[in-house]
Amino acid sequence: MPTAFDHAVIAVGDLAEATKRYEALLGRPVSWRGVHPDAGTANALFRLENCYLELLSPDGDGVLGTQVRATLDSRGEGVLAFAFATSDVAAAAAALRERGIAVGPPQAGVGRGTPEGALGSDSQQPEVVRRWSSVLLPTASTRGIPVLILEHQSPADLLPATVPTGPAGSAVAAVDHAVVISDDPGASAAFYGDALGLRLALDRDFPKRGLRLIFFRVGGLTVEVAGPIEAKRDSDGQDRFGGLSYRVPNVDAIRARLLAENFDVSEVRDGNKPGTRVCAVRSGTCGVPTLLLEPAPRSRLPEDRQGQ
Repeated sequence: MPTAFDHAVIAVGDLAEATKRYEALLGRPVSWRGVHPDAGTANALFRLENCYLELLSPDGDGVLGTQVRATLDSRGEGVLAFAFATSDVAAAAAALRERGIAVGPPQAGVGRGTPEGALGSDSQQPEVVRRWSSVLLPTASTRGIPVLILEHQSPADLLPATVPTGPAGSAVAAVDHAVVISDDPGASAAFYGDALGLRLALDRDFPKRGLRLIFFRVGGLTVEVAGPIEAKRDSDGQDRFGGLSYRVPNVDAIRARLLAENFDVSEVRDGNKPGTRVCAVRSGTCGVPTLLLEPAPRSRLPEDRQGQ
């Protein structure tokens, strides 16, 4: 089953413009630019410490490109899917079937690096290709959230981390948590915990806020399910993406840099977890609710550091 949170997919309309925005937001250059000719999409990838981000846009003809266009037309830009990593996608698919999730056989995927972005390549260099195999879980089982399980089949150095730009401490280091909003957190927890096999780290009610938070840990990252303490009776059974929280070494430094680059950023405040400091980025995120989080000193568990 999943060994890590592999990446979040963000649907964007203008890939070139979105890539510039995320280079500025993250404070680091893009790691990869590529196309998926058979799928009708193009992408830009940003490698972080514990996962990566994928900006995905329609490009030519293909089933996936058509689906992304439809999503952009109906909802606009924003998080499109979560992908979890495994070392054996066939075994993961078999385990999911045993748990009642009807997934098909793994499908091969190919990404072809474009001249302007694949590892700094140019038109005189050989084509760079990334390969993987994945299964897409039925949204009837995932409560409406598109979820993939993916096995990489190319060397990790084809998607390298890039050197941060800007002042020291002002670049995003990692994804701290990915948020799912649910009208029935218990049902969502059954999927992420029982079916997907993620480790439950916290399940807590906050009566004054009418809020239930459930945290699952995987590969140095938290998947957070947030919703009402009592499930809504009129729930449609469909969860939705709630945003991404990025771990940063110095929230004051990154806030100052983003303000200088004309992002709309909130004031820094204390986070919910003692010792943490946070601020929200309110523009330039391609529709993704975005929080910057500076961890409390020495707040990470040893297993979390190893997972990154």
